[in-house]
Amino acid sequence: MELSLAGLIGAVLGTMVSAALYGPLIDAVEGALRKRRTATDDRATFAQEIAVLRRGILAADMLLCAGFGYWIGLTVGG
Repeated sequence: MELSLAGLIGAVLGTMVSAALYGPLIDAVEGALRKRRTATDDRATFAQEIAVLRRGILAADMLLCAGFGYWIGLTVGG
C-alpha cells in the first residue's frame, strides 16, 4: 500500500476538523442524555456510561474525519 503526501495532509486536516467537531457533538449528545435521565438512575453508572460514550465518539469521529480527509486529499491532490 502506497501513501500519498496529499492524502496524509488531508488526513491531518480531517483530524483537525474532528477535534473542532468533538466539543459541540459531545455537548449535544450529553445534554440529550441528561434530559432523559431520571432521578432514580445511579449517578456513578451514568458517569461511567458518559465516559465510555465520550471515548467512543472521539474514536469514531477521528477515524471517520481522518479517513474522509485522506480520501479527499488523495482525490484532489492526486
